[in-house]
Amino acid sequence: MKIILVLVSFFAASLSINAQVAKVLTSVNEAGDVATYELDCTVKFPVMAKGLRYNITRHEFKGPEMKNSYRLMLVMDGFYSSTPNNAMTISAVLSDGTVIEARKIIEDDGFFDGACTLKIKDPKKLLEANIQKVIVHADKDVVYTISEQNRAIFKKNLNNVINAK
Repeated sequence: MKIILVLVSFFAASLSINAQVAKVLTSVNEAGDVATYELDCTVKFPVMAKGLRYNITRHEFKGPEMKNSYRLMLVMDGFYSSTPNNAMTISAVLSDGTVIEARKIIEDDGFFDGACTLKIKDPKKLLEANIQKVIVHADKDVVYTISEQNRAIFKKNLNNVINAK
């Protein structure tokens, strides 16, 4: 009986992990020189932490001198914060101590709309290191701690975008 319960719990856990792994959508611009690979968020964005969703995009440019560019868009649910500055910083802290930062320009009304895009310079390094937390530096710092399960799903999604053809 205990073995059956253990098997059922592992099966349920694997289903919940695979449920958040998104398909990769592919598109090519009209000129045919830029291909875009991004997670399919038409139905639901993958969740990184409670109140924090994300999308990963890769732009592949034709030509030997052009490199791929990777972007991680973060969306904070219900996050509307006033800030005295005209910009604020969003940081992703990796397990090896690396910090990926982006500055977000604040709307004219003085509020942050809850979405920003981080440029990923080395996606292979991001696969090796885990994102431990995301920090929004606003009127007070808001810290999103990333669970082990969500890190595994994020890595699968990132790997799928990196390897998409």
